Amino acid sequence: MTAPSGATRGSWATRAGFLLAAVGSAVGLGNMWRFAYKASEGGGAAFVVVYLLIVALVGVPLMTSEFIVGRLAQESPARAVRRLGGPAWTPLGWLFVFCGVGILAYYSVIAGWTMRYAIDAIRNSIPSDTGAYFAEVSQGPDAALYHLVFMVLTTVVVAGGVKGGLERANLIMMPLLFLILVGLAIWATTLPNGGSGYAYYLRPDPAKIFSADVLTAAAGQSFFSLSLGMGALMTYASYLKSQENLAREALTVALSDFGVAFVAGLIVFPVIFNFGLLDRVGESTVGALFIALPAGFDQLGRTGDYVDTAFFVMLLFAALTSAISLLEVVVAALVDGARMRRRDAAIAAGFAITILGLPAAFNTTFLGNLDAFVGQFLLIVGGLCTAFLVGYRILPQADAELARGLDNVGLRRFWAWLVRYVAPVVLIVVLGFLAKPTWQAVVGLVTYAR
Repeated sequence: MTAPSGATRGSWATRAGFLLAAVGSAVGLGNMWRFAYKASEGGGAAFVVVYLLIVALVGVPLMTSEFIVGRLAQESPARAVRRLGGPAWTPLGWLFVFCGVGILAYYSVIAGWTMRYAIDAIRNSIPSDTGAYFAEVSQGPDAALYHLVFMVLTTVVVAGGVKGGLERANLIMMPLLFLILVGLAIWATTLPNGGSGYAYYLRPDPAKIFSADVLTAAAGQSFFSLSLGMGALMTYASYLKSQENLAREALTVALSDFGVAFVAGLIVFPVIFNFGLLDRVGESTVGALFIALPAGFDQLGRTGDYVDTAFFVMLLFAALTSAISLLEVVVAALVDGARMRRRDAAIAAGFAITILGLPAAFNTTFLGNLDAFVGQFLLIVGGLCTAFLVGYRILPQADAELARGLDNVGLRRFWAWLVRYVAPVVLIVVLGFLAKPTWQAVVGLVTYAR
């Protein structure tokens, strides 16, 4: 069947456009929201050490695998895994689509909070009682409204196409994000009592390095932050038509993502410790981002007005670049599978996800349960299945595709060994640790549905 006019898939105009889009997909609220929070729970640098190990041994090899599947198939994940692996792998493709829908449904609610805070920061109208303010705006009609506005913005970008929408948006937002991030990190060094924050962040607790909780949190954070297991990077790679070294690109994206998360910690912890706000981080999983930091900025007077504006504008950019990659997974599936025009697919998917996200906008407990089930458990499942697909079903094809940009046989064998043996073992162990909290999350979702 011939695709209608406008249903063509498109491609990246430049390597820089692809890289910034891939980095933008990986760099999101998870770098500032979840990373700092999980690090504070996991003993600071103990969490960072475990996180880096998982990224090196599992994250980069699986990201390379997703790039390989996407570029090799030149189709959306929903069709790519079936084309390469056969009909038995079709459920994996639809798992990616489901993850894109499920994560964006609640992620856009959190992004809506970010949009509201950014607007309020510009207007200098964030109240001093940040805990009460967050409780007021994080659920209810206002949260639903900003969720709607953010989804409209995301849909408009994705409807613009690969070059005119995805690439153009990331070429503008990602450099600005990096610039603001570095500026804030430099500013944080001037805080008189920030040293204790650096010490807490950078001094590892050896006992926690071997903790099951830290391992689980680091694995979940790496998948969420690197956009693994959800098909986003696979989708972006399907628009590649060059001889790029996919392993190099994966390493670049992973290092950039970690760099942003790490530098964000160099902002978050000095502010929290400078103003004695550590006890407020644990009020919720987003305590550091929406309660503690605004409270600290408020104590800086006029300077704080500029700092919190820059901070929340940066967060909004990070949220949008990740959200468009999630929506693109769904849109690509509709364009390739249903032969829909991109604009129509973006509007249909955006509308459906907006409706599905309303429960999360009205109930933060539902949001947390959805995050635990889709944003952690299903991402690990998707990554594990990707490892089996690439490592055991299509390894010869995958190796040949990787060789187009990486002619070092030893490095390719090492990558294959990590994908076939190391990644599955680590992910199966993590899934075992996640069994109980995932079951609790599912029960919570079912209870809410009733």
